[in-house]
Amino acid sequence: GTPAIPALMDNAHKRWGSKEWSSLFDDAIKLSENGFSVSAKLAASINRDAKRLAVFKTTKDYFLPNGSGLSHKEIVTNHAYAKTLKSIANSGIDVFYRGEIASDIIETIKNANGNQGLLEKRDLENYKIIERPPICVDYKKYNICGMGPPSSGGIAVGQILGILNNFDLKVLGSSNPMSWQLIGDASRLAFADRDRYLADSDFVSVPVKGLLDTEYLHSRSNELKIGIKAESIVSGNPAFDQVLNYADDISLEFPSTSHISIVDSYGNALSMTTTIENVFGSRLMTKGGFLLNNELTDFSFKDQKNGTLIANRLEPGKRPRSSMAPTIVLKDGQPKLVIGSPGGSNIIGFVTNSLIAFIEWGMDVQQIVSMPHAINRWGIYEIEHSSQSKSLQDSLEKIGYKTKLRKYSSGLNAIVIDLQLEGGSDPRREGIAL
Repeated sequence: GTPAIPALMDNAHKRWGSKEWSSLFDDAIKLSENGFSVSAKLAASINRDAKRLAVFKTTKDYFLPNGSGLSHKEIVTNHAYAKTLKSIANSGIDVFYRGEIASDIIETIKNANGNQGLLEKRDLENYKIIERPPICVDYKKYNICGMGPPSSGGIAVGQILGILNNFDLKVLGSSNPMSWQLIGDASRLAFADRDRYLADSDFVSVPVKGLLDTEYLHSRSNELKIGIKAESIVSGNPAFDQVLNYADDISLEFPSTSHISIVDSYGNALSMTTTIENVFGSRLMTKGGFLLNNELTDFSFKDQKNGTLIANRLEPGKRPRSSMAPTIVLKDGQPKLVIGSPGGSNIIGFVTNSLIAFIEWGMDVQQIVSMPHAINRWGIYEIEHSSQSKSLQDSLEKIGYKTKLRKYSSGLNAIVIDLQLEGGSDPRREGIAL
């Protein structure tokens, strides 16, 4: 896919930036030239993916020098990347999309033995960011705002909360299996709608208002009964202004992403999720010292199912559907919580569960990013290993759910804005609150 973040950063700086553009690159250039310490997670990821990282020479030479992977705490430089950053810092973003860096990207893609891509120079030259309105829903006394299509995150989070608005999760409590039964079935309903209707709204008609309509979500909530598993979960029929007839989506959507939450001294709030898709993207590394994405795996590679078109099918110029859910929670019009996470389609559950823990169960910011995960997307209830997992697993299985105990590598990063700022970072990754 066409790299997008440099164009976004350039646009954001022109609109809101207060510092000199070139100065923003100083720290990253120093780390690239003087070296950074390889983290435990990076070392483990390299070791796990060594076979694929070894396919392309430039990638292999960097991540597997002398035939073995970079080790934990090893100091590593990236002079090629420092040169790239200096070029963007001094010449602006055009050098990335139209200059030497653009040529390097295309050359890397065209010369990838056995894995040549279709990206052309004109794709880079013609790339434009698109500003879209946020997706906002009311939940209890809060206004939850997230990202709209082509991300499915904001709508799915809004739908789950809208369905759960009709139940008293506060009274049920965080340790009650019935709370998780309701959350899980509300998630299954949202994912059924997501798989059918969500895609790039510039290419297909996405019934955003219909999917978030209070009456529609109330009707969906009627399918949930406390203590009884919802057996038949299918997409609903939201109100729409064009004919909708899509088949359920089939896409890979690999779970490797990053998230930052920021609040500055003026009260501005940022929630940003970014990704090159899989852990090392396409495994193609340019001479400029950076990896290229494999973002197209977020599309459905099948155009249709039983003769019915799939909304998220691959098309030229189209942006792939994601599950990114950067979220800002407002109360009385003011930011109260800034949150988001990596994790593929699990992002929706990570963020929703944290919002419920904050709003309904009164947990503090570190607790909401640390609590054990329990997520049900398509029928199997996946539960994170913890001291409570066996009890929850037994309770859900008695109701009739298939369950699976597993590990998660979420990376929730959150800030609560009160009389002072309070930050929390997910202990499963290497984030930090500063």
